[in-house]
Amino acid sequence: MSRSAPVAGHQDPGHHHQRHQHLGHAHALGQDADGRWLAAAGALIVAFMAGEVVAGVIAHSLALVSDAAHMLTDAASIGLALVTTKVAARPPRGGYTYGLRRLEILSAQANGITLVVLGLWLGYEAVRRLIAPRPVNGTVMLAVALGGVCVNLAAAWMLARSRGAGARRSLNIEGASAHILTDLYAFAATAAAAIVVLATGFNRADAIATLAVVVLMLYAGSGLIRASGRIFLEAAPAGLDPAALGAAMAARPHVAEVHDLHVWEITTGMPAASAHVLVAPGEDCHAVRADLEGLLAGYGITHATLQVDHATAARRGQDAGPVTETGEQAHCEDSHGPRYRPDEP
Repeated sequence: MSRSAPVAGHQDPGHHHQRHQHLGHAHALGQDADGRWLAAAGALIVAFMAGEVVAGVIAHSLALVSDAAHMLTDAASIGLALVTTKVAARPPRGGYTYGLRRLEILSAQANGITLVVLGLWLGYEAVRRLIAPRPVNGTVMLAVALGGVCVNLAAAWMLARSRGAGARRSLNIEGASAHILTDLYAFAATAAAAIVVLATGFNRADAIATLAVVVLMLYAGSGLIRASGRIFLEAAPAGLDPAALGAAMAARPHVAEVHDLHVWEITTGMPAASAHVLVAPGEDCHAVRADLEGLLAGYGITHATLQVDHATAARRGQDAGPVTETGEQAHCEDSHGPRYRPDEP
């Protein structure tokens, strides 16, 4: 939506202004990401994961099986990036006024729950192996772990190529890259355990390496569940304090009060806000609104709906409504959240 120019000198105290701001913004996945490199990275990970499960069973290595379980989430995150590339490009239709952008959040929550469930099961099995260790084939374990390091390095290179030169920032691809980096640590732990098994015959090293992978899985899974839960509950984006934002808005020139301030995320990297703003009598509502839109853009909020009124009695010919403690006419009988005024801390 293009921004209309402010109407200078508009001072009708009964006039109501509501404006939706939609500046250029970076969505969850850059549409210029190359799907061929994403698909190649996903195929490489899936193929190695299948072989790793077989090798883990043959070598009696729980660490290899746990690494394969974590690679499953890598493949899922890359698959999500491929799907979101296509879905995010579709324009909103029907009742889905924002399109299907929250598909990413649904998938992230499912991915997180799967990580936690797998991590708990593998943790239980690792404890059993610590109590009653089983013989482990350290040679197979070491070979597969080193192969896993190479595969993850190759997948990381493919993901970097998928972004291309000058491509827009992609949170999905960055998330998949973070998964692959975690896998590198996991395979390093598995390789270290294999060396211990080969050098000393200490088979419990396999279970200890599994527990290290479990910690990584639980950390990543709980983080996904927490982040997706915040978006579903429409909490403010992490790192953004609504109280500080409300105070900053109230401190702008000619703003008398800000209330009904809501800040949330439509999907990852797509924050939105709405607020009711009261402007000092006789001042230009359009100019104040444009100034506040610029302020919100500085906070990364490019989807903003601002309802702007003068801080006087209600529209002419209508009931003025209840009076506030300061003697001003109340514009909202059922406002939500605190009120922010320039003369208040």
